[in-house]
Amino acid sequence: MAIAAAAVVVPLGLLFFASGLLVNLIQAICYVVLRPVSKNLYRRINRVVAELLWLELIWLIDWWAGVKVQIFTDHETFRLMGKEHALVISNHRSDIDWLVGWVSAQRSGCLGSTLAVMKKSSKFLPVIGWSMWFSEYLFLERSWAKDESTLRLGIQRLSDYPLPFWLALFVEGTRFTQAKLLAAQEYATSTGLPVPRNVLIPRTKGFVSAVSHMRSFVPAIYDVTVAVPKNSPAPTLLRLFKGQPSVVHVHIKRHLMKEMPETDEAVAQWCRDIFVAKDALLDKHMAEDTFSDKELQDAGRPIKSLLVVISWACLIVAGFLKFLQRSSLLSSWKGVAFSAVGLAVVTALMQILIQFSQSERSNPTKIAPAQSKNKGEQLEARNDKQQ
Repeated sequence: MAIAAAAVVVPLGLLFFASGLLVNLIQAICYVVLRPVSKNLYRRINRVVAELLWLELIWLIDWWAGVKVQIFTDHETFRLMGKEHALVISNHRSDIDWLVGWVSAQRSGCLGSTLAVMKKSSKFLPVIGWSMWFSEYLFLERSWAKDESTLRLGIQRLSDYPLPFWLALFVEGTRFTQAKLLAAQEYATSTGLPVPRNVLIPRTKGFVSAVSHMRSFVPAIYDVTVAVPKNSPAPTLLRLFKGQPSVVHVHIKRHLMKEMPETDEAVAQWCRDIFVAKDALLDKHMAEDTFSDKELQDAGRPIKSLLVVISWACLIVAGFLKFLQRSSLLSSWKGVAFSAVGLAVVTALMQILIQFSQSERSNPTKIAPAQSKNKGEQLEARNDKQQ
């Protein structure tokens, strides 16, 4: 990390990790004390507590970096967002797609009850991963033999969730890179599938399972397409910390769960068809630099995240100053050394967080088409091996 970047990242990191550890402590106490007595009460309190942490990242987008997240959808969908349970599927192109989703959820009033299906290693991230675990995110190992029951049980636990929630599922299974696109194009050409240009071929097993177990209590699927205008740099977590602005367009189309096909294979094909349509939509966006088929909704820039960060900064700084007065931490070489180690740890953690958010750069494995019963099975076999 460059010195200039560290001068910005480290103070923000100190604020984030100090406040985050307090949030984790409150979450842990509520988990031990309240959850055994009333799971619904725990969930309601955790929603508020988790927001106190996640709003700091919303502040990074809204107030620090000035990233404009513009939502394109119809008035009815915009009215229902945050007022109903929803399964959210999206392309996964940007390093901060998850943060863009949080911004959309915050605008809809359900940030604290927004969940996601994520890889298992995410829950070990200090502060943010721990907070996700307390908030009932679903963590998978990218092995369907193990993940099938994890996903099923996790969704079943959400059936009695007392507040409107979003469950986000990135069905491409990984973030978009040119190397992965080339592998997907090669596979599609060899099997007669539509050749993608802007998305990867979706992994449908998780989506089929989610639809199967959510039919009875989730009324809608939000089909989300994220794109960056040509004249805007792609947003990254490091750019956010540096305060560098970007523009992100978010297209949302609502589908009724009750209109989904009945059979698993038909649901899988529906998902693949959605991504073919998403590919064409992204072609159109590249040509027009906007989503012209939907209206731009006025989502505003709520002041709540700014107030939360100011409050956290005052609390943390006041507590730190009082601690210095009582401990005389900087009056001895041991105290100075301890402080230096603390800063080094925070710097390392921020570096890990930034690297963790970046798109994978590894080259995907080239795999010959499998001799399966149909193209859907070939696709799933290829995806399982590639990931």
